[in-house]
Amino acid sequence: QLRFVESGGGLVQPGGSLRLSCAASGYSLEHYVVGWFRQAPGKEREGVSCISNSGTNTYYTDSVKGRFTVSRDNSKNTVYLQMNVPIPEDTAVYYCAAEDSLATTPQVMCFMGPNDFDDWGQGTQVTVLS
Repeated sequence: QLRFVESGGGLVQPGGSLRLSCAASGYSLEHYVVGWFRQAPGKEREGVSCISNSGTNTYYTDSVKGRFTVSRDNSKNTVYLQMNVPIPEDTAVYYCAAEDSLATTPQVMCFMGPNDFDDWGQGTQVTVLS
């Protein structure tokens, strides 16, 4: 079973930066599209950024375009989310999930709902100070 451990969250000043990591175990990620999702208090979980299994195709939700960068290192079974110039609205718990690359694309996966995935990691809290 594919499992994830998210890390790298914390407190950050607006205009600072954070790098989140999503380390997978159980299976190789090389055949999976991986997505970063976030959930703020009182809000639904939303797709932030998704990346194809090769890393050549990415999707970003409008609110993070130009500020966040998703990348992956399949040799380390890890996907990253570089958060630059964070704003208070980015405050949330960040999670990652994966879907078979034959079944989806980043542009589709990032709009999938939380119940579309079997398992979620514990997430990593990101708090952008205001």
